[in-house]
Amino acid sequence: MEVKLIDLTKEFDKQGKKKRGVPQEKVVAVDHINIDVPDGKLIGLLGPSGCGKSTTLYMIAGLHLPTDGKIMFGDRDVTHLPPEKRGIGLVFQNYALYPHLSVAENIMFPLLSRKEPKQLAYEKALEMAKLVGIEDYMDRKPSQLSGGQQQRVAIARALVKMPEVLLLDEPLSNLDARLRLQTREEIKRIQRTTGITTIFVTHDQEEAMSISDEIVVMNFGVVQQIGVPQDVYNEPINEFVAKFLGTPPINIVEAKYNDGHVNFGTQEFVDSLETSLGVEYTESVHLGFRPEFFRIEEDGKYQMDVEFVEYIGRDKTVVFRLPGILNQTFKCIVPSGILVEPGNSYKFSLTRYYIFDDQGRRIK
Repeated sequence: MEVKLIDLTKEFDKQGKKKRGVPQEKVVAVDHINIDVPDGKLIGLLGPSGCGKSTTLYMIAGLHLPTDGKIMFGDRDVTHLPPEKRGIGLVFQNYALYPHLSVAENIMFPLLSRKEPKQLAYEKALEMAKLVGIEDYMDRKPSQLSGGQQQRVAIARALVKMPEVLLLDEPLSNLDARLRLQTREEIKRIQRTTGITTIFVTHDQEEAMSISDEIVVMNFGVVQQIGVPQDVYNEPINEFVAKFLGTPPINIVEAKYNDGHVNFGTQEFVDSLETSLGVEYTESVHLGFRPEFFRIEEDGKYQMDVEFVEYIGRDKTVVFRLPGILNQTFKCIVPSGILVEPGNSYKFSLTRYYIFDDQGRRIK
């Protein structure tokens, strides 16, 4: 089922005491967004808290009515349909389980509501329970489960009815690291097997990039960039996207640009390439270096002064300063076999870099 959001907008009344005769001030939570979710794909809505991603999901689900715009499921305009008429499965962040029902009864509930035979409903519920690793708890009540186990019950309940559109609001936030990895792999496998169009909301970039066919990066209710996760990571459209994606985060340093020369601290390089992004160079720019863009080598053009080294297994993270920039540290990732010691200076080269103007727009 293809899902289209057309100029979708949601405004809320601003919190505070109303004044007689004064119009209520509005807060724009989602601002005229346009998103096309292809049939059978898994799309991740990604962004910081308050960016509008959950509000967008709740409008798709029918829990919030849009202020403006349309929501299309295929050729159906579902903008004003109630949730039960949309053919969706929804997993909330806070579980929303029925406390008086057992795990089995919670998972079976959507099937029994549409009059499926109880034995068949139980078999399907057991299959979903095995999939998310809670088959041994079918007779327990939600209060007898951990938070992570309750979340898995909610996931199983949403999946058991094989909806046309599956909506997931930070469904893995209460799982430990191992179960989070396992469950997201299972969600992706089920999604591919069933072909259910899935919209997945998270603030966890690793989660979004690993599970999604495409990601939608949002901020302040506005879509910043849409694309295949690796493409968005490699070619961020602006400084916000570049800073939001990546662990360790991208290094950003203020620099000056003048006639092809870029100065950062006491170092300089020549950038004679023409910009192809439709934004002119300005005198004040920001340079962006992802940690993996650095190569420590004897004939490198630039210098780093190493503060300390963090060992992370196969690689290590080097924390360093750049000459002339005393109020900021930077990080790069190097193979563990390269000798780097705190207190020493090393030469390095850059495999690539980004340039942003003082408004955060990507220049190069």
